[in-house]
Amino acid sequence: MTETSAPSFTEWLRGRSEPDWTAVTTHPFTDALFEGLVPAAKMRSYLVQDFQFVDDFLALLGSALAKADRYSSRLAIAGSIGVVTSEENTYFQRAFDALGVGESDRTSPALDPATTAFRELMADTNARGGYAEVLTVLTVAEWSYLEWAMRAPAAAPENFVHAEWIELHNNHGFRRWVQWLCGELDRVGAALDERARARCLRLFQQATRCELDFFNAHWD
Repeated sequence: MTETSAPSFTEWLRGRSEPDWTAVTTHPFTDALFEGLVPAAKMRSYLVQDFQFVDDFLALLGSALAKADRYSSRLAIAGSIGVVTSEENTYFQRAFDALGVGESDRTSPALDPATTAFRELMADTNARGGYAEVLTVLTVAEWSYLEWAMRAPAAAPENFVHAEWIELHNNHGFRRWVQWLCGELDRVGAALDERARARCLRLFQQATRCELDFFNAHWD
């Protein structure tokens, strides 16, 4: 008889977050994105709202940097901070220019309820969470985007706004970052007691639901 190995902590978290996880990573918005068929108005509202996460996400990365338990972890997190503040930020500005997004909509748009809910989750985790909790929310945000982006066909859409958003979340560097995040959460999770594991599960499920609500808010 062949013994089946126990799932890793991140696999356990993901498995306990169905069906929302699959709904996020196979969302119709992403299918339309692969074909370049997301209407300009929907892509505009999606990116405007997504950009409002950047500051909170950077703060959460900074929290992970401060709360990490070893130097090598801090180096990995610092590398991701560099990507968010360079390649990703440049993409947003170019996309906003192409979509005719004015300054007020870039910096202070009216927020969708789904955007507000996810920002509040990030801020609360930043303020009150330990390293494992912070890693959990970061992992959902990054892993779910890698999962949907890896479904993209080889032929990229013609519009760079669509194509580069996919590429930002499906490239060698991003795959390595997500692999590291999952491995790091597995490492830290192995030392957690039952109550701490339950907290991480609640956060993983809540963050996954936030991702799904965000996609739903920009697709009907």
